[in-house]
Amino acid sequence: MITSVSNGRVKYIQTLMSKASFRKKEGKFIAEGIKMFEEATKGDVLEVYIKEGVYDSLNIDTKKKLERIGYEILSESVFKKVSDTVTPQGILSVVKMPSSDVKKIISDENPSIAVLENIQDPGNIGTIIRSAEGAGVSGIIMTKDCVDIFNPKVIRSTMGSIYRMPFAFTANIEETLDLLKKNGIKTYACALNKDANAYDKYDYKKPSAFVIGNEGNGLKESTVKACENVAFIPMCGSVESLNASVAASLMMYEIFRQRR
Repeated sequence: MITSVSNGRVKYIQTLMSKASFRKKEGKFIAEGIKMFEEATKGDVLEVYIKEGVYDSLNIDTKKKLERIGYEILSESVFKKVSDTVTPQGILSVVKMPSSDVKKIISDENPSIAVLENIQDPGNIGTIIRSAEGAGVSGIIMTKDCVDIFNPKVIRSTMGSIYRMPFAFTANIEETLDLLKKNGIKTYACALNKDANAYDKYDYKKPSAFVIGNEGNGLKESTVKACENVAFIPMCGSVESLNASVAASLMMYEIFRQRR
């Protein structure tokens, strides 16, 4: 049992938890919680740490997986120090980062793609990833100025979808949108302007990609111009805009509805 916060492994976990640059360098991230451990592919789980006294409360399948992978016990005080949650469940996994790329995502048969530009809220990114899996989206493409997808708050809010939803990053969104168009994928900017049509007036049965912008500023004008179509979500009252994850979810499920 590890009982000291000065232990090398404990410091390593804390650094993985807090520094995006270190996670990227190591190719690993932290997944906290029982569900996140249970849903991770065995070969991708590199290390597991559990809080003292937690093992006996776990179900038999979780115990078997722990025994196959191996685990380290942390004292309650040490686990509290490394945990990113107020009420930790007592399991913390070090997981290998999944990888994908834009070309793989667009090669899907009749792809449905979410493109995210400068999304900054971890909860929004996590919710979009989770909704994307539910709506059968082919993959998510993110600009590199989006919040780190391996941020512990993002990972938790995906509820396991991070393991299954393909995603990739782009350094140049306009070039990526051009690539999508060259591959026969219709592009839709989610924005309010004079050229916009209601989001449910378009036909998404063919390959489609929609773009969601920053929570405060929306999409850059250059990004809107790089898309073939502009879609808006009608709203009542004095509401000016919707939460980014809500807007993305509405788009994804409209595509899903039409294709059903």
